[in-house]
Amino acid sequence: MDNLPSLAALRVFESVARQLSFTAAARDLGMTQAGVSYQIRLLEERLGGALFLRKPRGIELTALGGRLAGPTREAFDLLRAAYAPQAEADSLSISTLPTMAGNWLSQRLGRFQADNPNLSVRMEASDHLVDFAREDIDVAIRLGEGDWPGLTAQKLFTVDFTPMLSPALIAQHGPLSDPAQIVPLPWIASNDPGWNLWLAAAGVSRECSCPPRPALLLGTQIHEARLAMAGNGVALLTPRFFRFELATGALVQPFQTTAMDGKAYWLVHPPARRNRPAIRAFRRFLLSEVAADGEAGA
Repeated sequence: MDNLPSLAALRVFESVARQLSFTAAARDLGMTQAGVSYQIRLLEERLGGALFLRKPRGIELTALGGRLAGPTREAFDLLRAAYAPQAEADSLSISTLPTMAGNWLSQRLGRFQADNPNLSVRMEASDHLVDFAREDIDVAIRLGEGDWPGLTAQKLFTVDFTPMLSPALIAQHGPLSDPAQIVPLPWIASNDPGWNLWLAAAGVSRECSCPPRPALLLGTQIHEARLAMAGNGVALLTPRFFRFELATGALVQPFQTTAMDGKAYWLVHPPARRNRPAIRAFRRFLLSEVAADGEAGA
């Protein structure tokens, strides 16, 4: 224990390393910037090396700082968890993307609540990447490749996508029997690289050029699907999220071919939280639902 630096200095280092900003750390900790700099200087003297490189447009971690940042962050996560109010043991706050929230998770949370009647569950739908150290979020479901430094990521399912459109648009342009017939139709999010991935998977040999119309960027599949259902174009959508719309005829998937870009949905949280009962229960529930959902979509 005598070899450890002061807790105050480590707390300042954790905040600066997480935000890469002395100013933000000072605001976060209720200190002056001079006080933050002083604590970092004490820690650097104690360790015998620089923790940050000062650059004209900010700071970055040195090799020493990078080696210490992860363990320090995890240690403070453990402390936060240990000293958290008991109420947190009976609650679970979830952050996820709007499409995942609206078209998949919200349909299943009722079952999770029924299985865990003493657990209070809160879900937030947002595009931003949650900062677990600063925000009141226990777990997140993110879209990506699973490489979020300092976080534990459990893969849920890989994302695939395929064109979907309204029956009205099909009636306007005629039956679609060849994937190449998708090319001249109006595309929603026409600059999405997924279009060329799907065309290649469908065997459309020539390089596709986007239709001559401005790109309409809505940011989420749930909004792009609504635009497609209104007859405004063809959207690249994930079948798993739109089974109801396909079953009711609000959307049509003209071809069985799907494409993938290597991304998946992942359950993400700080490593120190892996054994929290609420998170363990939610992880088991999600994996069970994903397995059942895959069988339903087979």
